[in-house]
Amino acid sequence: MSQIKDMLKLENVQVIDSAQDWEDAVRIAVTPLVKGGYVEERYIDGIIANAHELGPYFVLVPNLALLHARPEQGVIKKQLALTILRKGVVFKEGQTPTSVLLTLAAEDSNSHIEVMRELATLLADPKNIEALAQSQNADEAYCHMTVGS
Repeated sequence: MSQIKDMLKLENVQVIDSAQDWEDAVRIAVTPLVKGGYVEERYIDGIIANAHELGPYFVLVPNLALLHARPEQGVIKKQLALTILRKGVVFKEGQTPTSVLLTLAAEDSNSHIEVMRELATLLADPKNIEALAQSQNADEAYCHMTVGS
């Protein structure tokens, strides 16, 4: 999982209790990338605006969202962030709550392809998503992402 390890820094991993709603969850999940200088604040607005227009396109499978927007919506440098919500958030009425929020900042259409392959391999197994969701702290979640389960 070398690409994941290259793109996910421990300081961009957080385990929190809950969010007020899905928009708050997006803000919380993207904030480490804003603070780290990887995306502009408007990247958060881009994800939220896209979701209002397209629906929660980033919920890939139950309990997993891959938050992202277009590079021109505020990406400065490619990076990943991971947020675990102990109490998941509902992105669309009728959906089950989502606890694992991965945020992807991609500078272009191609530079993140390899990390996406690695993420697909890791997260194809629902047990790995569940292990992430049950992480007690950032170190544990980071370990699940970079070492596998």
